[in-house]
Amino acid sequence: MLQAPRRRAQHDDLLATVQRMRLLQIDSIHVVARSPYLVLHARLGDYPPTWLEEALDNGRIAECWAHEACFVTAGDIGLHRAWRAQTESNHWADRHAARVRDSHLKEMHDLLAHIRTSGPVRAADFERADRGVSGWWEWKPEKRWLEAWFASGDLMVTRRERFQRVYDLAERVLAKLDPPLDTAAMALSQEALRKRFILDSVRALGIAQARWIADYFRLKPAVSADELVPMLASGELLSVQVAGWDDPGYVHVDHAALLEKAFEGRLRATHTALLSPFDPVVWDRARLRELFHFDYSIECYLPAAKRQYGYYVLPILHRGRLIGRLDAKAHRAEGVFEVKALFFEEEVKPSQRMLDELAQAIAATAAWHGAPKVRLGRCRPAQIASTLRTHWRR
Repeated sequence: MLQAPRRRAQHDDLLATVQRMRLLQIDSIHVVARSPYLVLHARLGDYPPTWLEEALDNGRIAECWAHEACFVTAGDIGLHRAWRAQTESNHWADRHAARVRDSHLKEMHDLLAHIRTSGPVRAADFERADRGVSGWWEWKPEKRWLEAWFASGDLMVTRRERFQRVYDLAERVLAKLDPPLDTAAMALSQEALRKRFILDSVRALGIAQARWIADYFRLKPAVSADELVPMLASGELLSVQVAGWDDPGYVHVDHAALLEKAFEGRLRATHTALLSPFDPVVWDRARLRELFHFDYSIECYLPAAKRQYGYYVLPILHRGRLIGRLDAKAHRAEGVFEVKALFFEEEVKPSQRMLDELAQAIAATAAWHGAPKVRLGRCRPAQIASTLRTHWRR
């Protein structure tokens, strides 16, 4: 995300973006746009959100458990299915699925038989006996069974309807993949898969210390510098010294030209964007502090009294730096994008250019989201509020 898009996004740009990141994390909170759409907007600019659902429906992308629940390209789903088949996961989704299978195996097989005979289903297709109960851990039984089969790989998501998962047999979803399922990936050993995920992590991160690599795909055990030595010897990874770092940085060979530009001082960041709380830029808090000197937490899971910045706080990327954060809410029916609060980092001294580019980024996000009128609340520092409001009144 060094430069803003130079042209209007095209459909294949969405797929190329997911491929570059390797993972597009899914989250259902929609105070602003749901996370995967916002992650894509930060990279593509103005694009139709329906492209994501179309790509899933057409088999160009698929859903799986990776970093968390994620979209991946059709070309990569074989890697993830092979990895999960060969490794023992301790993820909460797998533990939850195991408990459900232990207690309701007959009902789960009956549900699977129903889908095999009658076709795809949503959790909403089943009535719940205890109406009014809600929450992550208060799913209706059928929802838990569907998610358990999804975690095990027997079911996959064939499409989404109003962002609700529509589940079908894995073999039917895999049959529509474009490109077709990579059988060579499915045949890779655990060692070869781990190496592939390490290389893909470094490529997606741009530059990484060894201790940051495992988090991207939730690899266990952690990746060590010793494990990277053969990849350095083969030329697949490059080692670089970074000012202020005690440990070496690693760059994928595909980024060698960008690395050369950086050495020559010709790699310029010009982009300003609002980031999702679930953007891969901010996944790893240790990396975030080391690379951007930015402390961040997702406060929507905290009681209101314990929140420092707000419910759904978006980090602000500006020309290669994280300069601040804003608490936002989109009032779609009113066409209003509310910035409840905007905070610059203490060490950031906002220039006129910075404020102009931030105002443009907020306005662009609001317009793309169908809430073009921006309403601004409190700011830190307080004096920037009038400058931003003036920009939006033009």
